[in-house]
Amino acid sequence: MEGKDEDVRLGANKYDERQPIGTAAQTHETKDYREPPPAPLFEPCELLSWSFYRAGIAEFIATFLFLYITISTVMGVKRAPSLCASVGIQGIAWAFGGMIFALVYCTAGISGGHINPAVTFGLLLARKLSLTRALFYMVMQCLGAICGAGVVKGFQPHLYETLGGGANEVAPGYTKGDGLGAEIIGTFVLVYTVFSATDAKRNARDSHVPILAPLPIGFAVFLVHLATIPVTGTGINPARSLGAAVIFNRSAAWHDMWIFWVGPFIGAGLAALYHQVVIRAIPFHN
Repeated sequence: MEGKDEDVRLGANKYDERQPIGTAAQTHETKDYREPPPAPLFEPCELLSWSFYRAGIAEFIATFLFLYITISTVMGVKRAPSLCASVGIQGIAWAFGGMIFALVYCTAGISGGHINPAVTFGLLLARKLSLTRALFYMVMQCLGAICGAGVVKGFQPHLYETLGGGANEVAPGYTKGDGLGAEIIGTFVLVYTVFSATDAKRNARDSHVPILAPLPIGFAVFLVHLATIPVTGTGINPARSLGAAVIFNRSAAWHDMWIFWVGPFIGAGLAALYHQVVIRAIPFHN
């Protein structure tokens, strides 16, 4: 009986009654995770590593598959006599979100599963990867997107030309400011979700988070598409917008192209700033 009382006493006093909060919690001596060090801005030795090029190839293939499936879905909806005779806007949103879920799951362990220059840019600002790797990823993502859209056109060239090629443009009735705002907010949602789903602190404390990370990221893409397809066709991915525009190659596709680069990069930058400075308070750590 005395032993049980001792166990109860030890159990009751094992944890402090008052737990630190805010920045105090992040600098607490007993924290159960290690903050990864910031990546160097330039890392020339990466250029001699096979893993560097393997990651770039993974980004190329992932973006290629992403464009092929999603643009094919857009073409299927547009060729149908009515939205009710096709998967509709919801189906397009599911195609984009579902492919991101699958591709992030497949490539996260190789390249991080960015599949989007805006995501890469946000992670670069947060010092999660070097400038060398970020630029390489962006080039491979854009090349993969161009090839993916090109394959769709190769399978159905006439339909691709007549149905708009899945290219992004601001819809009639909306101003360029509307389109820019939609892209900024949509990309903020995506990149903020990426930061939250891959946070080192959560990975350490919740063992299931790394496995489930692709799910909220894909779901964020799905929801953003539901909201912004009527406005811009939903870019939030400069590689996706560029790939479709290059293959479609009509003035309408290029007229608003700046929106689909400036908007996502601003949104990604704001998401990185919000997560690193406000949510994690990393600049205030000792």
